[in-house]
Amino acid sequence: MKVCLYTEGIKVFKISGLGRAVMHQQRALTSLGIPFTLEPKDNDWDIIHINYYGLKSRKYAKKAHKQGKKVVFHAHSTEEDFRNSFFFANAISKLFKKWIVSCYLMGDVIITPTEYSKRLLTGYGIKKPIYAVSNGIDLDFYKPKDTDRAEFRRKFGLKEDDKVVIAVGLYFERKGILDFVELARRMPDYKFIWFGKTPMLSIPHKIRKAVRTKLPNLLFAGYVQPEDLKKAYVGSDVYIFPTYEETEGIVLLEALAARANVLVRDIPCFDWLRRDVDCYMADDTDGFQKKIEDIANGRLPSLGEQGFRAVEDKSITEVAKRLKQVYDDALAL
Repeated sequence: MKVCLYTEGIKVFKISGLGRAVMHQQRALTSLGIPFTLEPKDNDWDIIHINYYGLKSRKYAKKAHKQGKKVVFHAHSTEEDFRNSFFFANAISKLFKKWIVSCYLMGDVIITPTEYSKRLLTGYGIKKPIYAVSNGIDLDFYKPKDTDRAEFRRKFGLKEDDKVVIAVGLYFERKGILDFVELARRMPDYKFIWFGKTPMLSIPHKIRKAVRTKLPNLLFAGYVQPEDLKKAYVGSDVYIFPTYEETEGIVLLEALAARANVLVRDIPCFDWLRRDVDCYMADDTDGFQKKIEDIANGRLPSLGEQGFRAVEDKSITEVAKRLKQVYDDALAL
């Protein structure tokens, strides 16, 4: 078996969750000794694993079928997580749904990150075999070090006793960025740092305005290297993920692996986590504020170890086993 891992536009997505998912796929196949290529023109592969829904992806899927080869289409996106993202996303979301469904149907089998996103795809009327396979997480990389907290705080000019809340994501309304800014306004005694970025011309005016908010306790730090982000997970008092919709959320897996104090919105995608057992959850801005105050001031215990255990079965080793099974099943069709 040889696999072609094809991700159209990978240079654009390299620093995104999709980019990390593809990197994890490469590591998973390497760990199993399964040969792979990133170049579909090599043409000596048996399966093409497609990670995006562009025109070139469709072309290679059609070509694979003509050659009697198998196609695994990876459903990283849904209509639900496309909404409230880029300019005009809501206006074209129905067309977007039709397009991605037509792409996913080109797969002999379909992979999607969670049971939740699998239910969404099934609800679209897709009847192809659908496998829920996590995007995975490198547990060793995110293991905390004794120096992480101090190095994070030194780099960002933070005092040891500062109460620090971080979030990670693109500049999308869906990610809860407006809620994050509102929390910073409400909580001037806490430091709020948002990691990640999106080209400003691609996002609606109200989101650009939010990112340009001038508050002494609010920082939009942009993209940072994974090592620095890991230190931020470890060195902050609360990692908050106020997102309204995800297919999985790799940054959440990272924070759990780093044993951060995790606070997320209670949404269906996170039904694999136990509320206030594996991590803390809230339903609205008032709830987030109360939980942040209680976590940061020690009125609620850290759930870092429980959170880590909740993500252990999403290690790259486990993802590798799941991918191998999907490929075997595809070849058997």
